[in-house]
Amino acid sequence: MQSRRELLFSAAAAAAVAAAISPKDAFAAIAPGSDPAEVAKATALYDAIVARQLRRSPEAATSLGIDSGDMAWTKSQLSDFSFAAIKENGEYGAQALKTLKTIDRSKLAGMDAASYDTVEFVLTNGERYNASFEYNGAYGGAPYVLSQLTGSYQQVSDFLDSQHVIETKADADAYLSRVEDFGRLLDQEVEVARRDASLGVIPADFTIDKALIQFKAMLGVAPDASPLVTSVARRAKEKGIAGDYAGVAEKLYAEKIRPALARQAALLESWRPKASHDAGVWRLPKGEEYYLTSLENYTTSQITPDEVHQTGLDMVASLGAQCDKLMRKAGYTNGTVGERFRQMYADPKQHYPNTDEGKVQLIADLNKKVEAIMPKLPKYFGQLPKAPLEIRRVPKAIEAGAPGGYYNSPTLDGSRPGIYWINLRDSAEQPRFTLSTLTYHEAIPGHHLQLALNNEAGDLPLIRKMIGFSGYSEGWALYAEQLAVEMGMYEGDPEGQIGMLHDAMFRAVRLVVDSGMHHKRWSREQAVKYYVDSIGDQEASAITEIERYVVWPGQACSYMVGKIEWLRLRDKARKALGRKFDIRKFHDTGLLSGGVPLTVLEKVIDGYIASAK
Repeated sequence: MQSRRELLFSAAAAAAVAAAISPKDAFAAIAPGSDPAEVAKATALYDAIVARQLRRSPEAATSLGIDSGDMAWTKSQLSDFSFAAIKENGEYGAQALKTLKTIDRSKLAGMDAASYDTVEFVLTNGERYNASFEYNGAYGGAPYVLSQLTGSYQQVSDFLDSQHVIETKADADAYLSRVEDFGRLLDQEVEVARRDASLGVIPADFTIDKALIQFKAMLGVAPDASPLVTSVARRAKEKGIAGDYAGVAEKLYAEKIRPALARQAALLESWRPKASHDAGVWRLPKGEEYYLTSLENYTTSQITPDEVHQTGLDMVASLGAQCDKLMRKAGYTNGTVGERFRQMYADPKQHYPNTDEGKVQLIADLNKKVEAIMPKLPKYFGQLPKAPLEIRRVPKAIEAGAPGGYYNSPTLDGSRPGIYWINLRDSAEQPRFTLSTLTYHEAIPGHHLQLALNNEAGDLPLIRKMIGFSGYSEGWALYAEQLAVEMGMYEGDPEGQIGMLHDAMFRAVRLVVDSGMHHKRWSREQAVKYYVDSIGDQEASAITEIERYVVWPGQACSYMVGKIEWLRLRDKARKALGRKFDIRKFHDTGLLSGGVPLTVLEKVIDGYIASAK
């Protein structure tokens, strides 16, 4: 969610907030070769941006684990999505970019230069969206305010339950304040979505249908059984906090939240008769330009839609040939690669029982996979995260539209672990042969290792810990799937290695279908058919994925584009350094420098190469 509450802080106010949220060592020592005066100017700007961001989006403080003490005020608030706030956000971003340009980039080196380039990319991309597109508050990469995956109805309940910590009465009271404020946010979204619809920005009919299924489920739950109500009631009771939290939350839900949810559902229903079945954003105002901008935003590269499409086709073919060889060795010889994947999916031995007991066992087995890889990490990484990892089931309230697996970062203060969420709406969608690579992607050595290290890096400014790049992080996680092969995690497990290749093909298929729908004007059905024919997944899983790409144009391309770049840079460093190449130092350099655009990552790795010669 994006909050757009405040326009500007005074320098004194920004410094006060930065002091409250940043440990004394939050900023790196000035890099050798940097001008201290230019670094000081950059640091002041970063502090101001962070301070304003936390005013705009107080949920960020909760996610980071810094919503206590002097920052406790953030814990009772939600984002502002009003038209006035959207306008102010655009104005502030433009002004911040101008201020950044007054800093002499040529006088920055090392991490100081990487931080400048990273912030510049974010501000420049934001300016492009604001200058070019009127809809959805010019929010990049997600053109629809409401869909099966976008909108606060999708996010707030889970956010409050999994991230809003309740230890004291003040925490529980802050929870109620956020519940009360939730209705306001829902109605602001309705106003922006209605304006966008007047511009011709309405989700596809099948997207509306999936969202309405979720609204119907939410509205069908009695107020006293709503997760928003039961979460605070349960946790206040567990902590012995006195007060009728169940009763107050139920009243707020009945009077403020449920009617606002009904208004969002009614708006979607009003659009349904006139909604298009076309999947791509090409049908939106300036839609082709929107896709180009979104593709760059997610991949942080200059790759074109045609290059994306052809790269995907080529990789599906090459990875399919590798699968064919492994499948034949494993005894799967009949049919196309996609048909043989389907045979593996259909094999009862590949499935956990679709029962609560079976799903508990599935999660237990994922934990065993994490335990097995841990002893191998020191050979490949010089620094490992301190934050623990937990594996949890995606909440039932949002599993219908949620992806198969995803990850939430640990808090900066260590109060919440990293969480690998797995969608268990139907165990048949998570066959055994795919679970190893999913776990290496979402947990270790994938997202948990990367994002926990990012949060624990004492020499990164806070602004860098608040910025994420899909090309970098998803590219790393996909690279981590292949790294697990190199670490020997599939020895004696040919079906698991087939699963790894399946998921690599899956990300190659994404390149084809994402560019197919948004650039080449493929239909949803054409994309689903290509997806199922190529990798044999169940049609239900394919539909969920394809419909995700419909509402997040370009994001699905970031995985393989990022992986290709991580591998290219590793090969570059290995060739340049020869025997001096150290895989641990390569990984530490790329990860401890924090999330950056892929263009900046190359500069970081070039620095490692120069220092290691």
